[in-house]
Amino acid sequence: MRKRKLMNEINVVPYIDVMLVLLVIFMVTAPMIQTGSVDLPTVGKSSQPPVAPLEVIIKADASLALRDRAKGSPEQVVTRADLAARIKEAQAANPQQAVLIAGDRSVKYEVVLGIMDELQRQQVAKIGLLVQPVATR
Repeated sequence: MRKRKLMNEINVVPYIDVMLVLLVIFMVTAPMIQTGSVDLPTVGKSSQPPVAPLEVIIKADASLALRDRAKGSPEQVVTRADLAARIKEAQAANPQQAVLIAGDRSVKYEVVLGIMDELQRQQVAKIGLLVQPVATR
């Protein structure tokens, strides 16, 4: 009996044939493919700088003040009943203007939420809270 010797070679000729057939297919079909055009968005309103917000300041004695950062105006004392009307008036001139509520450190959080809730009921748009970062040591 003769011993069989293991064959350690791989026949790659069929793989090369398949690769060449695929290459020919891609070369023939590539010129037939229609190129699509991409419509890129234009830069319109995004080039405008953001509008400085209105700032509602709640002081330690729960009194309210309103400051328009866009105009650089000083604080104006307002009543709670008059606050929403003044903000709507300012937003009518500039609808993109946000409203930031800045509460004093000693004011209860309920007062701040009450002001925010009242503004939302009056359908004032873009309301946020103004926070100050903690100083790192």
